[in-house]
Amino acid sequence: MMHVVMTKKPLKIAYIITRMDEYGGAQVHVRDMTTTLKNQGHAPLVISGWPGKVSDYLEHMGIDFRDVPDLMRSIHPVKDLKAFFQIRKILKQEKPDLVSCHSSKAGLLGRMAAFSCRIPVIFTAHGWAFTENVPPKQRALYKIIEKVAAFLASHIITVSKYDRDLALKNNIAPADKITAIHNGMPEIAVPDRAPLPNDGAVHIMMVARFGPQKDHANLLKALSKLTDYNWKLFFVGGGDNSETVALSDALGLESHVHFMGEREDIPDLMRKADIYALISHWEGFPRSILEAMRSALPVIATDIAGVSESVLDGKTGYLVKHGDPEDVARALRAYFENRKDIQKMGRAGRKRYEENFTFAHMMDETQRVYQNVLAKK
Repeated sequence: MMHVVMTKKPLKIAYIITRMDEYGGAQVHVRDMTTTLKNQGHAPLVISGWPGKVSDYLEHMGIDFRDVPDLMRSIHPVKDLKAFFQIRKILKQEKPDLVSCHSSKAGLLGRMAAFSCRIPVIFTAHGWAFTENVPPKQRALYKIIEKVAAFLASHIITVSKYDRDLALKNNIAPADKITAIHNGMPEIAVPDRAPLPNDGAVHIMMVARFGPQKDHANLLKALSKLTDYNWKLFFVGGGDNSETVALSDALGLESHVHFMGEREDIPDLMRKADIYALISHWEGFPRSILEAMRSALPVIATDIAGVSESVLDGKTGYLVKHGDPEDVARALRAYFENRKDIQKMGRAGRKRYEENFTFAHMMDETQRVYQNVLAKK
């Protein structure tokens, strides 16, 4: 692959994101983009509310970080206005060549601030807040917000073709203003996976924060129908898991289900897993699925949004219907009864990752958008 070289002149690029205290998809994206730009000789700057473990890592790597005290996820008119002026002040002081916004709240305020400073600004939508299965009132509100905010952006990047099509369908912005670039993950060595013994427990892993977006409950309900098989389930992720723990106990699965909390050693944990599951209510283009494919894990995932652009049903994993535990159980049973398919589909997933979803490929495509926006300036 021919790698994009942006410009010999070092660029200052400001990344604006709502919070950097947790390892979500957008946070990892910003972390990897900025560290790569730093290594290329550019000067990335990260602006965020909620500093924490991710921003601490960036500062340790020598990347400039600025805290916005009033930037928060929920809508709060007074704090939002203060956050706008705080972001605007930083942009006026730092004078970046380009601004890159991530997450809904930072995406709106960041575009407003950059536009007011006459700085080119790109918004990356890590899944639209008006996507399918989002509550109707919330979906309607965010559709209006994104139509207004799109006017302020120089360009919009979506992380899946599905999200680009969704934006066009809802008249968010014209087609020449939106580019779909799939997420990508840094490469790691292919795990050495021995064939599963017929009598050993199959280890299933789901990496997802506990909250309204994810559907941990349906995975548990599906597995409650499969207690005749030998399996263990590992939930990895932060948030309030009390309802999920209670459901696991109520279904009599407490000896099979393990709650690992939020972890930073996901690649190591995936090496010990056999199957990756991501059961959700709504998604964009999940990075955790790409992590699983990178680790040669077969996937079971809800067939929503851009998920089918990564998981090939019946080849690299199984796509299941939203809100249907019977369909999840069907997919799991297929793995339990055909253990050789676990390795076969996992290898196919790794190959698909190598061909389509490496970080280098994503970085090249993103830098091409940066170049085009800067050229128009």
